[in-house]
Amino acid sequence: MLIPAIDDGLERLLRATLPLPEDQGDISFDPPSSTWSAQVNRLTVNLYLYQVARSPQPPRPAEVRGNGERRRPLPMVQLHYLVSAWAGSPRDEHSLLGDVMTRLVAQQVLPTEYLQRPPSSTVQLAIATDELNRPRELWSGLGGTLKASFTLTATVAADAYDFEPLAPPVAAIEPVTTQLRDPLESVRG
Repeated sequence: MLIPAIDDGLERLLRATLPLPEDQGDISFDPPSSTWSAQVNRLTVNLYLYQVARSPQPPRPAEVRGNGERRRPLPMVQLHYLVSAWAGSPRDEHSLLGDVMTRLVAQQVLPTEYLQRPPSSTVQLAIATDELNRPRELWSGLGGTLKASFTLTATVAADAYDFEPLAPPVAAIEPVTTQLRDPLESVRG
């Protein structure tokens, strides 16, 4: 449920801050292929999730609840979106893309009011360069024409582990003694 929750939160943020009501435009997560783009006939912001990777950030620390449950450290993951705008003309697309970028740059963290199911950590947002997946190569791989776009990275803890009961607390430590046999006893006896 992590990725759909982030997708939904990004859509809610953009709809609220652009504003882009549903009756005036779309927010899409579809691959922006040539087939898809031929069907676009309204203002559209496309957030194509093209890569999911483990983040270089350290895992989120282990968590202990007061009811005696513990969860192991949660790994951080990065979701990489190729963000593009679709409108009637390149000038309108650039204007819409600039508005989208301005709204996302203003948020270092996806506000929780836009998340219906908040994840276990904040969702950090950053406009990033992606040297491994250059936009021109992504567009080529999608079969589309090179278009103005940018990469948005969302970094969040993956809810990889459930809470587990803690081991019962140690009440006392009692020494255990064993009687050693005399090694010469078997020879004597």
